[in-house]
Amino acid sequence: MDRAKTSSAEESIGSDFLQLDIRSAPPGGLADWLAGQLRAAVADGRLPVGGRLPASRVLAAELRVSRGVVTEAYQRLIDDGHAAGRGRAGTVIVAAPVLPPSPSAAVSPAKVITAMPGAEVFDAVRAAPARIDLTPGVPDLTAFPRAAWLRAERAVLDELEPSHFGYGDPRGAPSMRLAVSRWLARNRGIRVDPGEIIVVAGVAQALSLLGQVLRQHGVPAVAVEDPGSLGARQHLQHCGLATPPVPVDDDGVQVAALAAPAVLLTPAHQFPTGVVLGGSRRRELLRWASSGGIVLEDDYDAEHRYDRAPVPALRSMLPEVCYTGSVSKLLAPALRVGWLLAPPRFFGDLVAAKRFADLGNAVLAQLVLARLMETGELERQLRVVRSRHRRRRDAMIRALSASLPSAVVHGAAAGLHLTVTFDFDVDDVEVASAALGEGVKVQPLSWHRQLPGRPGLVLGYAARTATEIEEGVAVLGRLVGA
Repeated sequence: MDRAKTSSAEESIGSDFLQLDIRSAPPGGLADWLAGQLRAAVADGRLPVGGRLPASRVLAAELRVSRGVVTEAYQRLIDDGHAAGRGRAGTVIVAAPVLPPSPSAAVSPAKVITAMPGAEVFDAVRAAPARIDLTPGVPDLTAFPRAAWLRAERAVLDELEPSHFGYGDPRGAPSMRLAVSRWLARNRGIRVDPGEIIVVAGVAQALSLLGQVLRQHGVPAVAVEDPGSLGARQHLQHCGLATPPVPVDDDGVQVAALAAPAVLLTPAHQFPTGVVLGGSRRRELLRWASSGGIVLEDDYDAEHRYDRAPVPALRSMLPEVCYTGSVSKLLAPALRVGWLLAPPRFFGDLVAAKRFADLGNAVLAQLVLARLMETGELERQLRVVRSRHRRRRDAMIRALSASLPSAVVHGAAAGLHLTVTFDFDVDDVEVASAALGEGVKVQPLSWHRQLPGRPGLVLGYAARTATEIEEGVAVLGRLVGA
């Protein structure tokens, strides 16, 4: 009788949830085992995005473990970005890794990662399935402040006049332009009247509008940093502008090499090297601008800094700078909200170009974002993501030290990506293509060069967990053989 009772009790150990059997856990590693089981269930779809995990006390009782084991496992999923605590709603799955494609559906990596990328290359890269996406330029999208956004949206809708649903000013909603002027004054040291601001659909549209207007003003070319953003270069070229390269070194762009009438810069955190435009170079650039040169400033990644003091925007020192920024890296690229400041000689034509492009950005998103800026929610969001991004940057640095010790790491003090270069002969396009074939997305540094230079890779870390970063970099280390 006692033997029968013991057998029955042993058979009942476990949970109907995911058919978890505690007897398969290694001794002394219950939280590790449970976190691994949950991650696997998220990856294969048994725990879908939006699904809710059992209450920790319930699962602990079913597994006959302490509640602390379950809460620790849940916390690891939250730290990885796969889950989020939603108060009374419990712990909810918010993100899942992309599974590798089936062989029949897979696109050849060699057709996606090519030595001569065309205009469609970034669309192709985004569409290519991968287990671990380490491409640069994407923040932690699981950190989007949904609750704060919903609160702000409800408040805006409660106060919204019917007239706001009509056609508005192509420069943007007045409250948005006011909020941007205050945000730039607080965070970037820029003093600007709200009437001088144009709300745009991200930096990409700002570059397209600037390219169009500069052509109208007889400007044939805009010099670009080298290495520098392939995407920005493509936007300018689409406007019919030449993009002569200007070398970048440890102090930023080499101003003495400027020959074009205009230049596009990322002075606060140069893409992709991460260097800051040095003080002497800034003074040299201001002299160049005062003699008629046109400066386009993309304030790329300025707010995402970890180990260095804030760097003032060029626009704070010279009002003639054409300045652009956005919330794509702070909130989400999908919002398509940014801003453009330009001197009077270009401003009217830029407003006209914006009017005929789309009659202005969608107003509701502007009003919600303006409220987040004015209530301090956006600063709070910046503090949250800065801390999380720092931890993931540290995880990538550790992974590179372990798996790619021969690589030279650039740009660690700020931003959402690291660039690594190699002192030995390696085809970075072949490495990136082979990595995609193994389910890891990265960008070859050569994509962002027009001049000869050392091969390398551009690696985004903000949108990935520490575990994914470690696994992805290990793949790269094996492929490079470093």
